[in-house]
Amino acid sequence: VMFPSRKSHMFRIPALHGLTFKFKSCLSWLFAHVCVAMCFGLKSRRLLHSWKNLIFLLCFSWIRQGLFLVLRDFQGMIQVIIPQDEAHSHVKNLLSNAPVESVVRVTGIVSPRPPGQENPKMPTGDIEVKAETAEILNSCKKLPFEIKDFIKKTEALRMQYRYLDLRSFQLQYNLRLRSRIVMKMREYLCNLHGFVDVETPTLFKRTPGGAKEFLVPSREAGKFYSLPQSPQQFKQLLMVGGLDRYFQVARCYRDEGSRPDRQPEFTQIDIEMSFVDKTGIQKLVEGLLQYSWPKERGSISTPFPSMTYEEALADYGTDKPDTRFGMKIVDIGDFLRRSDIQFVQNALSYPHGTVKAICIPQGVEIVEIICRPDGSLKSLLTRFLGEEQQSQLVQALNMQADDVVLLAAGEEKQCSALGSLRLESADLLEAAGLVLRDPAAFHFLWVVDFPLFLSKEENPTELESAHHPFTAPHPTDTSLLYSDPTKVRSQHYDLVLNGNEVGGGSIRIHNAEQQRFVLEKVLKEDSEVLSHLLEALELGAPPHGGIALGLDRLVSLIVDAPSIRDVIAFPKSFRGRDLMGNAPDYITPEELKPYHIQVSWPLEEKEANKN
Repeated sequence: VMFPSRKSHMFRIPALHGLTFKFKSCLSWLFAHVCVAMCFGLKSRRLLHSWKNLIFLLCFSWIRQGLFLVLRDFQGMIQVIIPQDEAHSHVKNLLSNAPVESVVRVTGIVSPRPPGQENPKMPTGDIEVKAETAEILNSCKKLPFEIKDFIKKTEALRMQYRYLDLRSFQLQYNLRLRSRIVMKMREYLCNLHGFVDVETPTLFKRTPGGAKEFLVPSREAGKFYSLPQSPQQFKQLLMVGGLDRYFQVARCYRDEGSRPDRQPEFTQIDIEMSFVDKTGIQKLVEGLLQYSWPKERGSISTPFPSMTYEEALADYGTDKPDTRFGMKIVDIGDFLRRSDIQFVQNALSYPHGTVKAICIPQGVEIVEIICRPDGSLKSLLTRFLGEEQQSQLVQALNMQADDVVLLAAGEEKQCSALGSLRLESADLLEAAGLVLRDPAAFHFLWVVDFPLFLSKEENPTELESAHHPFTAPHPTDTSLLYSDPTKVRSQHYDLVLNGNEVGGGSIRIHNAEQQRFVLEKVLKEDSEVLSHLLEALELGAPPHGGIALGLDRLVSLIVDAPSIRDVIAFPKSFRGRDLMGNAPDYITPEELKPYHIQVSWPLEEKEANKN
C-alpha cells in the first residue's frame, strides 16, 4: 500500500539499527508504535490496536509456514505473523476466524522480515510483528462494501454508510490534510497577524437579497429565525465594536436546491479588517494561502495575477476563468462585417451584436472551420469569405494546421456560451489524449471591478446586488450611484483557482446614508429589516472590508477530488439529504405544537415516503 501524498508520515525503513524516527503525531498504535520500536531494538514487544484487513496462509519455506494477516489503522498497515506451533493455536483460531474489519488487539515482537521477503510497496515492508497474544475487541458483521479505494461504490451507498467510507485511505488523507490547512491558517492569522477568532450566532434573521436561507421556527407564533448564509452582518458589527481583525472558521447555510458543487451547509474561512483597502486584503490572503499550502502539493507564487470582470468575460466567457490553458475568445466581428454570411449579418445588426470565435488546437474531430496545412480554411462558410478575410481570420486566431474554430454570433450575452464550449472542448481534447490542463498546476487569479448591480432575470427593469447589498461602489464611480447605478463598478473581488471560485469579498459601505440609499432607492428593499446595522453605521463605523474563502472547495481542488463531498466528513447528498440519518424527516403534530405550526399531508404519502 503506497501513501504518495503523506510523505511526512509514511516511509520505508532502510536499515535495522541506529535509526531515529520523527512523528508529527502519537495517535497511532499501529504504525507509530511499530516504527518507534525500531529505536529501542527490533525485539521489542508492542501492543497493536487496529482493524483486521486480510489474512493469508504462508508457505514460503518450512521455517515460514504459518498464517499472516494485515492490520490497518489510520496511519497505515503492518503484517502480523501467526506461528503454527501449538502454543499459538488459540491466537491462530481467534484471528483466522475473525471477519474482515473486526477490531483486534495483538501483542507481539517486532522483527525484520527474512531477506528477499520484504515488501517495498508497504511503508512497513521491512518488518513484521510475530503475534504472541490476541483479542477480538469487536467482531464485524458482513460489510455492505469492501473498504478499498479501488472498489467502486455508488454515491448513495457511500453516503448511507459514511462511517465505513471514512476508513478509506483517500478520505482519511483528505480530512487530515484539511485539518492541517486549517491549523496553519489559524496560526498565520491569529499568531502572526493579530486576528481575533470570534464565534458568531447561527440563529439570526432573514437578510434581504442573496441566497435563500433556511428558516428555524421559534416558540413565538409566526416568528422564525434564519440560519445565516454567512456571518456578514456580524463581522461588520465587530468592526464597529473595535475588533479590527476578525477571523472565524464559519459554518454557513444556503437553501439553493440541488447543485453538484454546493452543499446546504458548508464551511468558509471568514475574514474582516478595519482600515484596509482591496490591496491589503489581497496581500493578506496571498500570504495566508502560501503559509498554509501543503508542501506535498508544491508551492504557489505571489502576487496572484489580476483581471477585470470585463476582461474575463471578453477573453474567457466567464467571470471565473481557468487560465491553465489558452484558447481565448476573439472578437472577429470586424473581419466578417463585409462577408455574405447571413446569420453573421443578422447578429451584427443588433445593438450589442457581435461575432466571436475560439481556436481549438488539434481539434479536427470537432468540425466547424478547420485550418489546412497550407493555411486555407475548410468549412461550408468559406465560400462566403474572400482570401483576404480568410487570411485575417487565420492571423487573428493564430491558427495552425488541424486546428478548429468555433463561432458564435448574436448579442454579447449569447456569445458568452463560448466560455462553456471552451471548457467542453478542453474536456474532449484531453479525453483524446492531448494534455491542456496540468492537474498538478494551481493557477490563482483575482477578478476585480465587478458591476455593483445586475438586472434581475425575472424582471430586467429591477436591479439586484451582484455580490451583496453591503458592497461599496468603486471610488471613481460613486457619483454614478445616484444617477445611473447600472454603470457603477464595485469594490468586490473574487479569488479564482483553476476555473473555480474559491473566495469572494469586498470593501463595505461604512456610511449609513449611502447604505440606506442602496437598500431603499436602488434595490427597493425595506431598510427596516437592517435597522440594527444602519444604526451601527451611524455610530462611528470605521472603513472596513473582508473576504470569505470556501474551505470545502479549496481543499477539494488541492487534493483533486471530484466533489466537495470528498473533503467533508458527513456531507449531504446531491439532493441535500442525509442518507445516513434519513434527514430531513417528518415530525409529529405534537412536536409541532410549541411552534404554532400545522402541516397538512396525505397519510398515504407520508407512509410511502417512510418506505
